[in-house]
Amino acid sequence: MKVFVIGFGQAGGKIADLFLEYQLKTGTNSLVRALVINSAQADLMGLKYVPMEDRLLIGQAIAKGHGVGADNELGAKIAADDIYTIQSAIDRRGTHKVDAFLIIAGLGGGTGSGGCPVLARRLKKLYTEPVYALGVLPSNDEGALYSLNAARSLMTLVKEVDNLFLFDNDAWKIEGTTLKESYASMNEELARRFGIVLGAGEQTQAGRVGEKVVDASEIINTLSTGGISSIGYAREELSGPKGMGGGLFKKKRTSMDSLDSTTRIVSLVRRAVMGRLTIPCDVTTAEKALVLVAGPPEHLDRKGVEKARIWIEELIEGTEVRGGDYPVPNSKFVADVVVLSGVSDIPRIKELQKQAIEAQEKIKEFATKKDKKITELLSTEESLKPLF
Repeated sequence: MKVFVIGFGQAGGKIADLFLEYQLKTGTNSLVRALVINSAQADLMGLKYVPMEDRLLIGQAIAKGHGVGADNELGAKIAADDIYTIQSAIDRRGTHKVDAFLIIAGLGGGTGSGGCPVLARRLKKLYTEPVYALGVLPSNDEGALYSLNAARSLMTLVKEVDNLFLFDNDAWKIEGTTLKESYASMNEELARRFGIVLGAGEQTQAGRVGEKVVDASEIINTLSTGGISSIGYAREELSGPKGMGGGLFKKKRTSMDSLDSTTRIVSLVRRAVMGRLTIPCDVTTAEKALVLVAGPPEHLDRKGVEKARIWIEELIEGTEVRGGDYPVPNSKFVADVVVLSGVSDIPRIKELQKQAIEAQEKIKEFATKKDKKITELLSTEESLKPLF
């Protein structure tokens, strides 16, 4: 699947940067265009893999290159004011080979949280290709303001995109590590999962294509449910050099090899669905699903993919489940990715909305107290007229 990736804000830019790194390391070619947008110059300069010409600074008249300070209303205003500049940057890079747009943003901050829905609306108005978003929810440790920003951005964004992938920082925090280390690990998880999904149907550097190909149209159809999607992932390291026949040694497959591959794939799919999802949810509420198995070609078993597909079909409310394989020659792992599209029972969103309402009430209460204090401070027995 050929994708135009747009990283919006600090978190979006970092994840887009990792997507490009993943593509360089794996030899995939699904990211045909990339652009990173921010109102903070320092965040743009801190990227490693996005070329300088693909980094766009916006809102200079207002933010002056220093960001918006987690003010997502200001972030939305800056994006709206500079939408023609953003649009020109996208057009210059070309969209003729693109199957879909993917906007990536942290929903708790200011620039990405506010700007992502504005850009999504613009892209949907101008292009026929679907517009997807990857939104990163803040952890509870980041404070009430970030929860409020995320809840407000989420309500707007889910209506503006064709499908919204969510990633919950709170569910992926790593105990005993710094926040920076945790975020680095989380972003790598996202790059790995999306790398397999976006790489489906595309040739690798070795020129291999899957036996049962899942092409762009099937991914688009899976995501046509709209709403919110979650991604599961599981992998298993193969024994022996380069995965037992994946590189250094060649080995003729036997019926036992096939059985082992079938069992492994079905087991991995179960682990992916029942394990840690990008956004924890009730998987049975999914309207559609997509199963992708990646690894050395000799360890990818069509029977296993089909059995796994049938198992998910019986599990979810919907009836459309697609499946395929993605060969990665010389890999030491067999990995599985499951996309659950149109999920509806997501406890984290309910929690986030509750936190946002509480934060909003506190802000109103604080504003009322502040006005009262100023009135008391400036009160006087003498009659004075204000300046204006």
